Amino acid sequence: MNPILRNTLAVIIGLFVGSIVNMSIILISGSIIPPPNGADNTTMEGLKATMHLFEPKHFLFPFLAHATGTFAGAAATAIIAFSHKKKLALVIGAFFLLGGIVTVCSLPSPMWFTVVDLVFAYIPMAYLALKLTCRR
Repeated sequence: MNPILRNTLAVIIGLFVGSIVNMSIILISGSIIPPPNGADNTTMEGLKATMHLFEPKHFLFPFLAHATGTFAGAAATAIIAFSHKKKLALVIGAFFLLGGIVTVCSLPSPMWFTVVDLVFAYIPMAYLALKLTCRR
């Protein structure tokens, strides 16, 4: 297979895998740690209106979803890519970081969560994935 095509497919597959992992964890999070009484987490407007009801425990699964999704996507990309594995894995981390920034800007969250999420969930997890998959 052409190396450029393989690298492009690796990035697409990495984004797909990371997104599936992220959304899967978000979808099951409500059954493990139920949202606060009166919170509507089915729509963005409902979340915005009831975010003040959320406790620190309610932010555990969003962080895990962001970190694990980024890790899975970066690992998949690094495994599939023909060349430039490290750069492409970090591209996945940057893409998910951009998504995290958009989410933080559109959905109010406590400052501590914003900092922890943006600093520790994306680029460090992509770096960890590439370190674990690209051993020399």
